[in-house]
Amino acid sequence: MKTVIIIGGTKGIGLELTKYYLSKNFNVSIGARTLPKSLKNKKNLIFTKGDFSKEKPHLNIIKNSLKKYKKVDVYINNVGLSDWRPIKKVDNLFLNKMLLTNFYSTVWGCKIASMYLKKGSSIVNISSIAGKRGSKNNSIYSASKFAVNGLTQSLSKEIGEKGIRINSVCPVLIKTPGLMKALKSKYSPANNKIDTFLKFFINNNSAMNRLPTKLEVAKLCYFLSSDEASGITGQNINIDCGVFPQ
Repeated sequence: MKTVIIIGGTKGIGLELTKYYLSKNFNVSIGARTLPKSLKNKKNLIFTKGDFSKEKPHLNIIKNSLKKYKKVDVYINNVGLSDWRPIKKVDNLFLNKMLLTNFYSTVWGCKIASMYLKKGSSIVNISSIAGKRGSKNNSIYSASKFAVNGLTQSLSKEIGEKGIRINSVCPVLIKTPGLMKALKSKYSPANNKIDTFLKFFINNNSAMNRLPTKLEVAKLCYFLSSDEASGITGQNINIDCGVFPQ
């Protein structure tokens, strides 16, 4: 059996990743602050508690995983936070929170994974379409995801020599509790009129007249981590139903 580590594997996209990899008969090791009841006592699943914006928890989870399962095949960095704020309202607390959550967590995950993964394994980073284009009141979140995409591209050249692949996926708006909470902000494009905003966004942006699902994101991550994607590395791949064709 193969083993996947999923950082932030208990909510939103991360929870969908956990369920999907379990359905594919993977050993799953998840890292987060808390473990929901729905994942307790799951076969082939272990949990490491920690604040994964810091380096040490990443080291802890990979050591726990290797001790339990002997090897790690896939490392997914999924910790993230969405929040809109105009630049005049950005303070040091907000800036640190966004960068620590969205970028530092990915840096530490990539660092530790690159030290322990073996030839034929892969890293997948959960980025965002915001890492490819900016939008109003979204400069800090967007910058943090641009950083993730740059990290992914650069590391592909660095760790490819070891036979490790690294890619990121860039979803557009995915209906998760975290996004719904963020869209309630008075600075977000929804301004708490979430249903109206999403309908307008889909009608005016999506080539397929819908948004992608969490399951579709999970399936893309699974493909990128599989042998079928053995020639793909250093890519930041949109999953957006044609919102931003490239």
